Amino acid sequence: MPEAGLFSALGTTPTGLSSEDAQRRLAIHGPNALPAARPQSPIIRFLRQFHSALIYFLLAGGVAATLLGHLVDAAVILAVVLVNATVGFIQEGKAEQALNSIRDLIAPHALALRDGVRTQVGVRDLVPGDIVLLEAGDRVPADMRLVRARGLLVDEAALTGESVAAEKHEGTVVSDAPLGDRTNMTFSGTLVAAGQGTGVVVETGIGTEIGRISKLLQSVEELTTPLLRQIEHFARHFTAVVLVAAVLLFAFAVLVRGFAWDEALIFIVALAVGVIPEGLPAVITITLAIGVRRMAARNAVIRKLPAVETLGATSVICSDKTGTLTRNEMTAWQLILPAHRLLVGGAGYAPEGEIIAQGADDDAAALDAAMTMLRCGLLCNDAHLRESAGHWMVDGDPMEGALVALAMKAGLEPTEVRAEWPRIDEIPFDAAHRFMASLHRSPTGEMVVFVKGAPEALFAMAKPPIDLEYWNARIDEAAGEGERLLAFGALRKPAGLQRLSFEDVAEIELLGLIGFIDPPRPEAVDAIAQCRSAGIDVKMITGDHAATALAIGRQLGIADDPRAVTGAQIEDLSDGELADLVRDVSVFARTSPEHKLRIVRALQSDGAIVAMTGDGVNDAPSLKQADVGTAMGRKGTEAAKEAAQMVLLDDNFASIVNAVHEGRTVYDNIRKVTAWTIPTNGGEALIVILAIFAGFALPMTATQILWVNLILGATLGLALAFEPSEPGVMRRPPRKSNAPLLSPFLLWRVVLVSLLFAGMALGVFFLTLGQGRDIEVARTMVVNMVIVGEIFYLFNVRYLHVGSITWRGMLGTPVVLAAIAAVVAGQLAFTYLPVMNEIFGSRPLTLADGALIIGIGVALFFVLEMEKRLMRRLGWFEELTE
Repeated sequence: MPEAGLFSALGTTPTGLSSEDAQRRLAIHGPNALPAARPQSPIIRFLRQFHSALIYFLLAGGVAATLLGHLVDAAVILAVVLVNATVGFIQEGKAEQALNSIRDLIAPHALALRDGVRTQVGVRDLVPGDIVLLEAGDRVPADMRLVRARGLLVDEAALTGESVAAEKHEGTVVSDAPLGDRTNMTFSGTLVAAGQGTGVVVETGIGTEIGRISKLLQSVEELTTPLLRQIEHFARHFTAVVLVAAVLLFAFAVLVRGFAWDEALIFIVALAVGVIPEGLPAVITITLAIGVRRMAARNAVIRKLPAVETLGATSVICSDKTGTLTRNEMTAWQLILPAHRLLVGGAGYAPEGEIIAQGADDDAAALDAAMTMLRCGLLCNDAHLRESAGHWMVDGDPMEGALVALAMKAGLEPTEVRAEWPRIDEIPFDAAHRFMASLHRSPTGEMVVFVKGAPEALFAMAKPPIDLEYWNARIDEAAGEGERLLAFGALRKPAGLQRLSFEDVAEIELLGLIGFIDPPRPEAVDAIAQCRSAGIDVKMITGDHAATALAIGRQLGIADDPRAVTGAQIEDLSDGELADLVRDVSVFARTSPEHKLRIVRALQSDGAIVAMTGDGVNDAPSLKQADVGTAMGRKGTEAAKEAAQMVLLDDNFASIVNAVHEGRTVYDNIRKVTAWTIPTNGGEALIVILAIFAGFALPMTATQILWVNLILGATLGLALAFEPSEPGVMRRPPRKSNAPLLSPFLLWRVVLVSLLFAGMALGVFFLTLGQGRDIEVARTMVVNMVIVGEIFYLFNVRYLHVGSITWRGMLGTPVVLAAIAAVVAGQLAFTYLPVMNEIFGSRPLTLADGALIIGIGVALFFVLEMEKRLMRRLGWFEELTE
């Protein structure tokens, strides 16, 4: 659209709006600001922690225990529920701040033309039609169509993911150009890296590109994690089963066995409270919290507690390229001269690395031939490097910073060279002519013009003859490797020249080309290999060009034969077609925030558990949508961090692999807690149920059942939360997202262990009665047998995927040993202290009684170890755990 047409369409003029017109438009369009996220009431957030069928059941059990006078157990149940709620409330205490973080990207003031005069205008007061002036260092205040651009470079990495500042001009582009190709537009929240520009505001507030991301963020619903879904599913079914079983058992005891209704009710409630794994939510929360602490030690900070476990189920990691898989630091990669080619070592802006000639060429001769081009890159350059805390940073354009680093690798000292070759004049880079030229006085006094810019621009300026076939072939090779190219030239001028014009930059000597890449992080290559060995797919989603992204994907080893799909191609696909496509594609290029969001949703629709890494504002919606959104801590925007569940402190993709390792360990430990809790509770219940059905004396009283529940819940079950990783944790495929908490293996263990526990307990019960000893001694034997059996069973479940009969397995951990010591001390008090004998109806036992109980516990351990080994040998273990 010509400028006159643009001004007419927006009802403005080159001199800007009048103050009255601006006020009128402000009333129509509203302030140029994004809506703040509506905070949630702390009370509501705290009450939400109780919204679980299992918690409701626990509270009902606590009320029942209170009514029956079992105040200690009621207090324990209440404490567990409160701990669970408090930890969840604290971990999720930060309300969603992503929208507010995005708002902070918009600068407070802008320089606009009002009434024909340059005026400082509050950014909130900008309206469509305002004429805004931009300079280097400015934050773009609104989406603007450019009417003037002079050397204008805009850092749009937060929106597009591109590492290099985008060149801007006032020309026209096709109407459906991707965001990164809209070179005549500047977007709200981006940063002017160099040059000057003037633009007409076309969108403000929620209508800007950053506003669209804000709306996307609002539309994303937070997902329930796999573990929470499993717990809810388990709680609902378990609650229903226990309630029905309790009612039936109560009816049977009263109507068939003739129990008094109050006596039967006491036993049924005690039994139900014993069966309910009331410690499970708290132990799971503590297990997750321990995972948070371990991950923090490995540079991964968890913002939302359930994300720890979700990492263990991750089957796909979608990663942004720039700054996540790559360093986000441009690096000169190779030098191409007419007769030489050199490769450059090192990465980033650190001036470290060798420059080596390719093939049989002599290194010294090739480097000597390249010195004029290296000097050109250093002098026709406005960037500076500085070192801070051991890290090199660039002030200025990233590619110019890479040229300074390259010159230093070749032994040139920037300050000295620039002093020896003072700059007299320059032609700044502009998208219209696509080159920069600078005039220098050489140490010998002659004038030299150095030029750098787009290869095609310098080819047109080069003194003939040049071998275009040779140069174009080199360009095609470099493009295939994802390199960005700059061409360099030089021209000698008479000593008196003081001003540089376009006529002076003609028939230059073409010095050569330099190829740049944003290099992959070496640790990211290793991390991707680990992901693939763990059955986790890695997909790169970037705003960069397809050729560049695909080349980086190959260097990273992201797939055996990576394919690339662009955002434009995604636009033409339905959601169903996209879901079919995402399985086999590992590189998505030229993507917008909507594309990223669609890709994540397509993967989730196929049952994948998706972790999404990123650092830009453009990543925020997909980070929030992902099962585990992972933001970069150093270079990540606040919007990305607040939308994510996890933040990597070192911006290192490898840290997410460490986090997945810890996540799998956490889930293993949760399974161990469950595999220990449910079967042992089932064994305790089966003992009493068999007694009621068979009509013999109850092996445990209601008070003793509650004692077992009290002494074990806060000790042995909790100890499993601290277990270290099992061997081979990262060589297993991810678990299925719909895998139930009660897996076939766990159901089998519930049956087997319940029967074994019931057999042991009833065996010692009838053996003691058969010796003519009283019922109290027999019941004390049963309680001790249950406790000892659960201790030995604990050692069995410490390792679910390998055998437990190892030195490490038998020795235990300090936490396990401390828990056992606490249980033994409590049980000795239960058995031998007179006050405990009075409260619980227990009696002292002999040394022979203790030896018998321990011997049966050892036998239980070996039986279960043989069962574990047999199932693995027959191949049933893998089937039951799927």
